[in-house]
Amino acid sequence: MTKRLNFVTVLTVVLILAVVSIVLGQAGTNAALKNPAALKEMAPATFKVNFDTSAGMFVVEVHRDWAPNGADRFYNLVKNGYYDNVRFFRVIPDFMVQFGINGDPALNAAWQPARIPPDPVKQSNKRGFISYAMAGRPDTRTTQVFINFKDNSASLDGQGFAPFGQVTSGSMNVVDKIYSGYGEGAPSGQGPEQGRIQAEGNAYLTKSFPKLDYVKKATIEK
Repeated sequence: MTKRLNFVTVLTVVLILAVVSIVLGQAGTNAALKNPAALKEMAPATFKVNFDTSAGMFVVEVHRDWAPNGADRFYNLVKNGYYDNVRFFRVIPDFMVQFGINGDPALNAAWQPARIPPDPVKQSNKRGFISYAMAGRPDTRTTQVFINFKDNSASLDGQGFAPFGQVTSGSMNVVDKIYSGYGEGAPSGQGPEQGRIQAEGNAYLTKSFPKLDYVKKATIEK
């Protein structure tokens, strides 16, 4: 009986330590992400990001010389887990798929004012190229990005959307499968309202838009 109690006690302690380790790990990541000013590491000249998503795996290859400010921001966000569990909230067929509002409203509040300086447009918004979303001007970029489903260069390049990377060959078939049934966001369409995503995070999206695909984990390829 004593041996059984000892075994149960040891197992309980192990489980508690495991939970504490997970919680502390999450707290560390969240603490880093809550201070955008501290995440200023320069990105490598080129790097790849593996996106493990509910629709499958795709890879983005980033070129820092295409858009240095955008590449540096993307590198720091991915490295610190910002895009993990983030929804593809705006998916418009024959146009683009957009993501980058965090599931945690506290992180959204921290990053909304953390704008990136403009980058000149050196590449075009062709199919598979990834750029930052913005609110009318190139100096309003923060964390939201989009992947072009088709060649949108004629309409987007002149507005200042500067691609910083490209989905690698063979990965776009996964991007094409991302759920698009909700269409454009509110108030123009029936999809999620960005203001509510910012304020309520994934609680709003999982309840009202349960079919949205999402990033399980984004990691920088070693």
